[in-house]
Amino acid sequence: MSVTVFIQGRNGATRWQPGKRWLLLPILLIAAGTGLYQHNAKQLIQQQANVDNERVAREAQKEELIALKNATETQLSMLVAHVARMQAKLTRLEALGQQVAVNNQLEDQFDFSSEVGVGGISELGTNIELDQLIADMDELVSRIDNNNVQLSLLETVASNLHIDEERYISGRPIQKGWLSSPYGLRNDPFNGKRTMHKGIDFAGKEGSGVIATAGGVVTWADKMFGYGNLVEIDHGNGLSTRYGHNKALSVNVGDVVAKGDIIAIMGSTGRSTGPHVHYEVLRGGQQIDPQKYVYRKAG
Repeated sequence: MSVTVFIQGRNGATRWQPGKRWLLLPILLIAAGTGLYQHNAKQLIQQQANVDNERVAREAQKEELIALKNATETQLSMLVAHVARMQAKLTRLEALGQQVAVNNQLEDQFDFSSEVGVGGISELGTNIELDQLIADMDELVSRIDNNNVQLSLLETVASNLHIDEERYISGRPIQKGWLSSPYGLRNDPFNGKRTMHKGIDFAGKEGSGVIATAGGVVTWADKMFGYGNLVEIDHGNGLSTRYGHNKALSVNVGDVVAKGDIIAIMGSTGRSTGPHVHYEVLRGGQQIDPQKYVYRKAG
């Protein structure tokens, strides 16, 4: 096959017949262009893939940093909350000590009036200085230790003045009523599950008196989860008693009570199914069976 090309010039058309190599030139140019396009397209695809990978890596790193920041802030918030609880306990301890000292006219000998300083914990999780937080905790621990020493001395003095002969625990915590649930394992009245009952329940008429089973210092007179209106009395020597579910309380924290004093009015507050007093005896902060104290002879 041959191709004849006519080229128009001044002297008329000139006939020119190209060779085979000239006929292949367009094909070669098209092939070269196609190859160049494919090469450039691959480069663009690879570059886009690199950009996407870098973006994914940056986003993953950003998420890790956010997660680490959130975890750190959560841990610091928990630490701050712990300091706040320590502050609350210290405030309660100081108030109790001051009240006992005043009640026994010993305020000149015992100082519980120092202010609580735990700077920077009003806004949890924000602008927390860890070094300052640690310093605040050290200060609180030091003050708690100091107040514990003072309270121990104050307890000894108060006991010798008022309740040394009356802190022998014995008898029932009610004026009238009956034992409705003993200490030990029982079926929970709310869910029916087998659970440990860490006290003795004495049922009676709502509004009847709840009495202290021994003399001591009131260390709690307020609501407590599950117990409703609760009174707790410290009798010294690591022993204390609790009286729960009361309708109303007749004592305040820091009061020195004698054996047989009315400390509350029977009710059914908290986790209760009817009027009764939930009575506990604690040794070293742990509930023990109150039965031997209830039925032993008065000291």
